[in-house]
Parts: sequence; structure tokens; C-alpha cells
Amino acid sequence: MRLSRLLILTVLLGLAALPSLHAQGPGSPYSVTVPVTDTSDAQRDQAFATALGQVLTRIAGGQDLRSNAGYDDALKNAGSMVQKFQYQRAAGGLSLAVDFAPGTVRRLVTRLGVAAAGVKPPVLLLVQGADGKLFDQDALSSLTAAAAARGTSVVYPDAASPPDPAKVAAVDPAALAAINQQYHTGLVLLGRLHGGSASWTLISGGQAQRWTDHGVTEDALLADAGNGMVDRLGQQLQVIGAGVSEGKLWVSGLHSAKDYANLLATLRGDPLVQQVMTLGAQDDGVLLGLKASLPLNALAANLAAGGRLLLQDKAHAGADASLRWLH
Repeated sequence: MRLSRLLILTVLLGLAALPSLHAQGPGSPYSVTVPVTDTSDAQRDQAFATALGQVLTRIAGGQDLRSNAGYDDALKNAGSMVQKFQYQRAAGGLSLAVDFAPGTVRRLVTRLGVAAAGVKPPVLLLVQGADGKLFDQDALSSLTAAAAARGTSVVYPDAASPPDPAKVAAVDPAALAAINQQYHTGLVLLGRLHGGSASWTLISGGQAQRWTDHGVTEDALLADAGNGMVDRLGQQLQVIGAGVSEGKLWVSGLHSAKDYANLLATLRGDPLVQQVMTLGAQDDGVLLGLKASLPLNALAANLAAGGRLLLQDKAHAGADASLRWLH
């Protein structure tokens, strides 16, 4: 059945395309783990402030809020926004895991004068040593710390069944769809360390950016990779709109009315999107008219970073940007 007929059925059946709600959990932008030296009140308050600074950067889409009026006062009162916290011990020492109340943080960002910019999903780290084995969380601490300091969160592969780095590097749609389902992201950093050098590939929405680096130590290589990853994500995703943009978005790969409904739920649940209108359909694709707080090309990149959509190199005729829905 062609998509145009499925759209008619969707309307007739009253299939509601409402954004789904996700409970806060691993990989949540409101959850941060920071190192501490002890369990004193002073250390805990400092950790709360450090963690809140990272969360505010995430929620603001990577913008630096430190010069905004009210920022310093907010960090002094970070403890009042904490939902829960827990001390943890690991090979690197003592740390504090902090969960902030999402609604309170979002209201704070608004009071700081920042419009909703969308939250970047976490980056899945697939980093191999010279022996081909994937590094674990402790081994990647330098990379994670560099990224976290600039408001970018990460997730780690399941040690029992990690994604195949070769398939991810080849931008295999099935591999990327599986990553989205398990890790809820379309951002993956692939790395291979060998001696004093490293090769890196950052996958964002199905697009690959590659670079190499050299360093005196492994920790230095990993820290540089964390900063390089954030820089590249910033160039692609941290575009700040000057006003409302209008344009047309083509999305292919829709095989059912459920796909169409889920697509609309994804778009309507994104704070960057202000209005969605269906303009037409052909075969497995749909043409949408959008109003958003970003230009359409930047919006498409941000949508693809979530992992349900892939950026397409060639735009569909009559569309400003083109994406493909992943299953």
C-alpha cells in the first residue's frame, strides 16, 4: 500500500501522533557524574555546581551561558535543583552521580535568556586499542571528562554485545538503527589507537567526519579526541537561529501509517520545531512544511543526530532538506 493511501487511513482512524515521554535514566541530559575528593558538604556543593554547569550547557544546545546574568547565582543554589545523588567508587577514585529535576532546569535556562535549542543526544564511544579490543568506561575517562566539561554526554557499548565498528564506520543503516534502539542516539565516535597516534571517525546522522591525531600519552590522545569531537559536533549542531525559518522537508523510508505517526511525534516533540504541515506524499516519502527556530539544513542535522533519521546527500525536488526514516 502506498504511503499516500496510508496517510488517508491514518486520518480516518484518528491515529494520534503525540510525542512519547521518556523517563529519566542512563544517558539523560539531566544526569551527570563528577569526581570528588571526599564526602564533605563543601565538596558536595562544589560538585553540584560543576554538574549543573554541564547540564545547563547541554540543555542550551552547547551555548556558553557563563556570561549570562543570573548564571553564578544559579550555580550557588545548584543543590536546590538536585533530584537525587549518589556517591560511587571506581578505579579512578570517588565520584558523585547527580540527577537534576528536568522541569526546574528548563525553567532556569529560560530565565537565563536562552530560547529552547534542543538537547544533543549522547555520543556512543567505540574506541579500540592496538589489539582491536574496545576500551571500557575507566579507560575512556580522559575523553569523557573533556567532553563533559563542554556539555556533551556519552554512553558506552554493552560489553556483552557491542556494535560492530566496521559496520558503523560504513554507515550501515541496520547497524545505526540498532544503535538508536539500544542507545537512543545517532552520534557515534569510532577510534583506533596505535602507538602515539589515533584515527577517529565521528558519525552524526549517517554522515562521517574523519581525522587523525598524535599525542605523547594515551590520556592526551583521548582528551584531544573529546575536545575534537565536541568541536565538530558544535560546527554541525550548535547553529543558533535568528528567528523563525520556514521550509520544506522530505522524509523517505516510511512503510506504514505507524511510521508516519511516529515521524510526526518526533517532529512535534522537538523544541526546535514550531509547526508541521503535511504537503504531499509519494511512494514511501512525505513532503512536510515546517516552521522552526533553525534553518532547515541545520534542523535536519539536529533531527538526524537523534538516530531515527539519516541525512541524505541529495535533497528531494522541491525540498530544502532530505532525511530517511530508520527502522
